[in-house]
Amino acid sequence: QVQLVESGGGLVQAGDSLRLSCAASGREFRSLVMGWFRQLPGKEREFVAAINWTGGRTLYADSVKGRFTISRENAKKTVYLQMNSLKPDDTAVYYCAASSTFISRSPSDFGSWGQGTQVTVSS
Repeated sequence: QVQLVESGGGLVQAGDSLRLSCAASGREFRSLVMGWFRQLPGKEREFVAAINWTGGRTLYADSVKGRFTISRENAKKTVYLQMNSLKPDDTAVYYCAASSTFISRSPSDFGSWGQGTQVTVSS
């Protein structure tokens, strides 16, 4: 099992940038697919981005493509989500997740989750 801790959330204005970080501990990080999801109260968890273990393949939700970038540093056991040109619609709790299988957009394919970090974008 891998433990995940997110950081970097906060309150920003529309058009601003934020970088989320997710630090992993426990099992071998290098072999894990990592993903970011977000969720609003009462709504389903929504896929944001994912990255394979080498960093050579990434997936993005259409709503964030061109604005968000997922990356990882295996030596630091950390995955990042750089969020630029933030919009009020990006407001949510952002979760980091890990999968020991294949890169995917589905939350059910990710077996380990962090506690989440709040991102609030004001207009």
